[in-house]
Amino acid sequence: MKCLVFISWVLVSCLRTHAEVFTSIGQMTDLLYTEKELVQSLRDYIKAEESKLAAVKSWANKLDALTRVSTSDPEGYLAHPVNAYKLMKRLNTEWSELESLVLQNPSDGFISNMSVHRQYFPDEEDQTGAAKALMRLQDTYHLDSEAFSKGMLPGVHSNAVLTVDDCFDMGKTAYNDADYYHAVLWFQQALKQLDDGEEAAVSKADILDYLSYSVYQMGDLPRAIELTLSALTDPNHQRAGGNLRYFEQLLMKQLKESNQDYQPPSEEPIQLGTYTRPKDHLPERETYEALCRGEGLQLTEARRSRLFCRYHDGKRSPRLLLKPIKEEDEWDSPHIVRYLNILSDQEIEKIKELAKPRLARATVRDPKTGVLTTAPYRVSKSAWLEGEDDPVIDRVNQRIQDITGLTVETAELLQVANYGVGGQYEPHFDFSRKDEPDAFKRLGTGNRMATFLNYMSDVEAGGATVFPDFGASIWPRKGTAVFWYNLFRSGEGDYRTRHAACPVLVGSKWVSNKWIHERGQEFRRPCVATLLGSWLALLESNSHS
Repeated sequence: MKCLVFISWVLVSCLRTHAEVFTSIGQMTDLLYTEKELVQSLRDYIKAEESKLAAVKSWANKLDALTRVSTSDPEGYLAHPVNAYKLMKRLNTEWSELESLVLQNPSDGFISNMSVHRQYFPDEEDQTGAAKALMRLQDTYHLDSEAFSKGMLPGVHSNAVLTVDDCFDMGKTAYNDADYYHAVLWFQQALKQLDDGEEAAVSKADILDYLSYSVYQMGDLPRAIELTLSALTDPNHQRAGGNLRYFEQLLMKQLKESNQDYQPPSEEPIQLGTYTRPKDHLPERETYEALCRGEGLQLTEARRSRLFCRYHDGKRSPRLLLKPIKEEDEWDSPHIVRYLNILSDQEIEKIKELAKPRLARATVRDPKTGVLTTAPYRVSKSAWLEGEDDPVIDRVNQRIQDITGLTVETAELLQVANYGVGGQYEPHFDFSRKDEPDAFKRLGTGNRMATFLNYMSDVEAGGATVFPDFGASIWPRKGTAVFWYNLFRSGEGDYRTRHAACPVLVGSKWVSNKWIHERGQEFRRPCVATLLGSWLALLESNSHS
């Protein structure tokens, strides 16, 4: 019907223009050429419709196969960070492109469906966040861009790959954030895949343009000039000439001021390690990331000899006397223990079921105001559960009290957190320091005395809990929990307990934690003078050796 309307409109328009002028055969011959033009217009229209339909069919076939795989094991599929990133990108960018294509035709059903579901789609911020998560994993686990683009992660073989356009978009995400270090790595990977013969929507000249400027920002003018010269092979690339002149003038000036001779750029391709990653806000970044990789551990043989396992009855708790808990030492000083078989699979699934509808971007407490707020150094989703929500939560709270011997009446609610693609919590203290005395004032329960952390899943790769101060890495084991004191008996903070949740490389990490506060512990863990408190803490740790 639309085709007929289109033809009629063109015919009427053309004939209305010519019919009043051309009345002879000679004049009418022009109408033949007009008709020929109309036929060509019709063919162009049909070709456009067929092309559009072919594109939609191709999308449908591709996504049909993809969704069959992804929905057969949703958590397993999303456990791979590349799959998670590409899901963000598809729903934020590519489905919108398909929507624009379909909008050219009457498509009320599709648009209505899109409108209903769009409110649940990731937005630009989500796609950017997923891209930055891949870069975070790249840094933490020393993975080059090619490993990611081919889905080759440690111990994992997958068909999840990044195309030239994916790599280019990754580079642009970093570029737009003035993160030229990562921009160089991803533009270089896009260029490599394009040179290897992979088809792409982005042109080589555009990749070279972005890459050369990013390389310039990294201080490598000779290579920036070489890349710009390569971009000049495209006659349509107008900026390359201006960039080349600017780079050459800048290089001449630098050589003159430093009284040095020109050194040609390295013939080695750009790769991980070619340029130095800029320093950031985190002073212990290198130590933290090394521990995440399982490097730099300070667990010496002498220290290992002081670690033991035992049965623990929570100081003769009636509920643990007949069935004590298995306890393992993870670290001697500060004393960190792991409890085994703390949560059953059924309890874990129930906690996850309760938490999932409430999951929201995890927050941290503002040290000045005490108000919960999001922060870029904590990337996870969390929910807070209380005993009234379900008997399982009440049971878990009671179990924590029995094991630790500390009351949970003044503790915070059970926090459930899920770390997905690149999810992490950079080095932090659980307790409030002297320069943030109002952090927990609104709660009225004192400082966070201790942390009880339940691991509710195994993690295929990454996701360790690390302590940079003394070089410990504690790996998630489903159903176990770790416990440590954040404060000495004097009430002073133990600054050695600064810790971090490493980025999840492959898998989905579920944890729940209970922050136990000071109020109500006066007779359960009596406060003593600072010096005596430190001595008792040392004595406590030695008593386990």
